[in-house]
Amino acid sequence: MKATRVILADDHTVIRSGLRLLLERQPGLIVVGEAENGRQAVDLAEELRPDVAVLDIAMPHLNGIEATRQIVSRNAAVAVVILSMHSDEGYVIRALQAGAKAYLLKDSAEADLIAAISAVRDGKSFFSPAVSRLLLEDYVRQMKQKGAVDSYELLTNREREIFQLVAEGKANKEIAALLNLSPYTVDTHRTRILQKLNLHSIPELVLYAVRKGIVS
Repeated sequence: MKATRVILADDHTVIRSGLRLLLERQPGLIVVGEAENGRQAVDLAEELRPDVAVLDIAMPHLNGIEATRQIVSRNAAVAVVILSMHSDEGYVIRALQAGAKAYLLKDSAEADLIAAISAVRDGKSFFSPAVSRLLLEDYVRQMKQKGAVDSYELLTNREREIFQLVAEGKANKEIAALLNLSPYTVDTHRTRILQKLNLHSIPELVLYAVRKGIVS
């Protein structure tokens, strides 16, 4: 298996050095470049075409979310891992909408970064356990306040299969091939899933899946 090529972007040299040291201890991972601001990260990603970009959310010149948006729009094959001090839903959903595949809290980066890179390299999503717990607790609290029944129970078995594959980042054609369905049928199921769960976008679906513990 070929090595996974990674770029790091953080305006703190000490943090970048620590992350580089952590990653280069792992067989199969190569740090091919470093950036100290968002604009440099975008330029590096275009020049080096890495497999994974690890970006701090708060960087000068261009923040991590906007850098993610530009990197992914120029090369959708780059999987972005966001590092952040913020665990609230607003930041998470903005990162997902920009195209990030993983969202890690900085204080757990040392423990979770390798697993996150492995997940996004395989086309999956990844969130710090603390983020997942907070999202779950918030979801449960909202359900109690509304006195609502969990809408996930409304999904059929086939819809649950497709729901998980969509949440893992798979495209309609991939899901169709895996389940021996037509892409049109998958798209119809996906639309129905969003309607049943009262969700309005794929990033919202991914957050919902994290809350349910369906994706990590």
